[in-house]
Amino acid sequence: MKLYLGIDSGTQSLKAIIIDIDNGEIVASASVNFSTELSSYRCPNGVLPNADTLVKHSNPLMWLEALDLVLEKLKSANAPLDMVLGISGSSQQHGSVYLNGRFTGILDALNPAFSLAAQIEPALSRKTSPTWMDSSTSAECGEISLAVGAKRLQEITGSPAIERFTGPQIRKFWKTQPEDYRRTEYIHLVSSFMASVLCGENAPIDFGDGAGMNLLNLKDLVWDFNIAEATAPGLINKLPPAAPSSELAGLLAPYFKKYGFKDEVPVTVWSGDNPCSLIGVGAGETGTAVISLGTSDTFFAAMSSPHTDPQGYGHVLGNPFGGYMSLICFKNGSLARENVKDECGADWDAFERAFSETVPGNGGNIMLPYFVPEITPLVLKKGVRYSGTEDFCGGNAPSSVKIRAVVESQVLSMKLHSRWIGGKFIRIRVTGGASRSRGICQIIADVFQSRVEKISVADSATLGAALRAASAMDYFRRNEICAKFAVVSETIEPDKATAGIYDDMLVKFAELEKK
Repeated sequence: MKLYLGIDSGTQSLKAIIIDIDNGEIVASASVNFSTELSSYRCPNGVLPNADTLVKHSNPLMWLEALDLVLEKLKSANAPLDMVLGISGSSQQHGSVYLNGRFTGILDALNPAFSLAAQIEPALSRKTSPTWMDSSTSAECGEISLAVGAKRLQEITGSPAIERFTGPQIRKFWKTQPEDYRRTEYIHLVSSFMASVLCGENAPIDFGDGAGMNLLNLKDLVWDFNIAEATAPGLINKLPPAAPSSELAGLLAPYFKKYGFKDEVPVTVWSGDNPCSLIGVGAGETGTAVISLGTSDTFFAAMSSPHTDPQGYGHVLGNPFGGYMSLICFKNGSLARENVKDECGADWDAFERAFSETVPGNGGNIMLPYFVPEITPLVLKKGVRYSGTEDFCGGNAPSSVKIRAVVESQVLSMKLHSRWIGGKFIRIRVTGGASRSRGICQIIADVFQSRVEKISVADSATLGAALRAASAMDYFRRNEICAKFAVVSETIEPDKATAGIYDDMLVKFAELEKK
């Protein structure tokens, strides 16, 4: 047995799994739900209440207590922690943690008799951590874009200035709490903060997570000095170094021996949940795209070069297996599908039957399903728009036509807004709740004219973290190792007769979207 531990510090919970790479099995797992098990932190759904609905912060001490608790759970379940050969982790992207000069000394002297949260609390120069859900930095995004140049910022960092990204969040901290910023010596992402605690020393930020900060030069893979200075004075000196995702952050701190770990277990640098998910679903190499059909739909794929989306909707991140990855998020995912289902008075069985009761192209009926404001493309007001037959536009079309319309339109949007990535995908892997639908998968295959593969991977970010730990120790077998876990359960081939139908429909969809 060769065992590796993966940990995911997510928005609402912290999860851990131990995998056996020889047998391709998960041998142990545990999780901690923040709302129910750590309710004393008053972070329902992982976020502190705030009168300003745009502000979404969390308590970093909660993540530390969750780490202690999840390891205690594994120990109590007799998980083979003493056989773990390596550890890595995943975390919610863009979140940041602010620490004073006491941080490294506290890490060096962690006492197993006391909790992580109690010991590290004095090192916090800022008591709360902005998370990826925070959208209160519109002014700071505008200021950074003006100082650097919006186009130049995107060309260098892979993304335009984004409210949830760490750079604008740091700038707001400097503007609103200048004295606390001055006392801050280290600014970590959630990923590098958790890795630092595990190995008892300051850990680097990997290229995958670091690219979500609006600070990393993707070509040189170092922090861009001019952008950092335009963000906040002296920022470059407060950031940990940027490092490859395969680099070791250090060895597991003696503190964690109380859970049963052996001495000097290697800790690979942590990454963000999206880069880890890329590995968890077996898409670390170019030619495979991934569509995750969840609350928001996401489209991501490995890239050979860091070229950017000219429209500014897509993002470029570091790929943990080397090179780069694209990421595009569509806010109207399952929410839009559920709205149409409910509007039609249908259950999920009826939703699925709708695809066999209609034809590809749907009679030319197209929908822009913006049930909430959209981010790809940027639409600040919600509102559904229709194009097609008079009955469809008037709301009198059969339910099956409306159901096909929402799904076809969502997939057409994915194809339209992923063209900047370039190249043709040999396969598209689908995950998320809606990937169970054969009809949805067939539409994806037909619109993209690519083979669709269903995979049954639970907690792809946590699995990706464990696979990254294994790959760091066994680099040349990484593809073989990943293939044991991302197993294809069903394959859907495209109907080549639909290619022309969807090519024409894509043109009409793009025209409708422009309006």
